[in-house]
Amino acid sequence: MALYRFRVTFEDYDDVTREIDVKSNQTFEDLHRAIHQSTGYNPEYSSSFYISNDQWTKGEEITFMPNQRRIDRGVALMGKVKLSSYIDDPHQKFYYTFNFDRPFDFHVELLKIILDEKPGTTYPLVVKSVGEAPKQFGNVFNPTVLPPTTEDFDFLNEMAFNPEDAEDFSEVTDTEELPEEKGVSGHDEEEEEDEFSNEFSDDENFDDDDRSHRGGSSDDY
Repeated sequence: MALYRFRVTFEDYDDVTREIDVKSNQTFEDLHRAIHQSTGYNPEYSSSFYISNDQWTKGEEITFMPNQRRIDRGVALMGKVKLSSYIDDPHQKFYYTFNFDRPFDFHVELLKIILDEKPGTTYPLVVKSVGEAPKQFGNVFNPTVLPPTTEDFDFLNEMAFNPEDAEDFSEVTDTEELPEEKGVSGHDEEEEEDEFSNEFSDDENFDDDDRSHRGGSSDDY
């Protein structure tokens, strides 16, 4: 029995690859399950293979666990379609979407056809695994839920307020005001010095007037 060796890569994580050998008479569902045996995902989700060209354009669909719309369209089921039915090219490609609700997309490419299977080997068989697959639902946005705010919300407690920090802050504030106080004090001292100098200046004028008055008196005598 001939074997198909497929290389499977994530469309968005091309550093994660798997190589899987599948018998030519096995089905697309067998390949579907083998892929998720290699990724660790739960395979029980609606998924589809699409016959693809070299540009990974989606063609005919082969589905697993179809919704009603696919059933009405008569889409082929993975469990009923053998891989050999759609291998027309030595490098046949399939575009594969796993889990339509929260999808991962894959590129599946036929690497080579092996003419003889190994006796006693169970297929499908993962023959090469490179890179760790992302978490199955890791591509879903999970916003962070913030705790609800209430009227009793204690801002200081929530901010781990420490009264000692306030004391330290006040001390720093007082220290910062010292230069301004010095400036005021220095200004007052200058004003006091000006007052004293004015008084001395007045005294000197007074002495001159007194001496002239006394001189005038002596002239009268």
